[in-house]
Amino acid sequence: MGLARDERSALSELFEEVGPDAPTLCGGWLTRDLAAHLVVRERRPDAAAGILIGPLAGYTERVQRGYAAKPWRELVELVRTGPPTLSPFSLPGVDEAANGTEFFVHHEDVRRGGPGWEPRQADTNRDEAVWRNVKKVARLNYRRSPVGVELRRPDGAAITAKRGPSTVTLTGEPGELLLHAFGRDAVRVEFEGEQRAIAVVNGLSRGI
Repeated sequence: MGLARDERSALSELFEEVGPDAPTLCGGWLTRDLAAHLVVRERRPDAAAGILIGPLAGYTERVQRGYAAKPWRELVELVRTGPPTLSPFSLPGVDEAANGTEFFVHHEDVRRGGPGWEPRQADTNRDEAVWRNVKKVARLNYRRSPVGVELRRPDGAAITAKRGPSTVTLTGEPGELLLHAFGRDAVRVEFEGEQRAIAVVNGLSRGI
């Protein structure tokens, strides 16, 4: 199906399983807040701009609260069915290009929101798709790092995310590296480098 569709489907099922008030890795958001964020992003372009543009954030938050107040099954169905016909996300190829990372990361935000989580079992197709997305976002998300950052898979494949002094090497499965690139701490990653440089890399603000 593709990473975006697979992750959308799996996240929708997980939403139904855990309910609207489960914790996530997204700050203070509960699952209802995360679901509302996804719906606003795809269905309300007038409000979605505030996700990235500070002065519009207040309007975005109000619209998002309105969606979060909807009955849970209705909100989950909006996530599951995806963007409406007139949404840019419905254009051929755009869903996979724009939503693969989005839905993978947020799926894990719910999976890892509470204690006792474990990484998913390896899946060749999913992991290769995630690795392609790591390549796309690594340089952008680590661009503010004052030290070098290298991302490496266990099989040795690697990406130089940021050139600089005191390089830190992060080794992990593609999904773990993608999550770290987006600022998540609930990851299984091994670090090589000076402790001070590792602390700097872990302290970076790297995405939503």
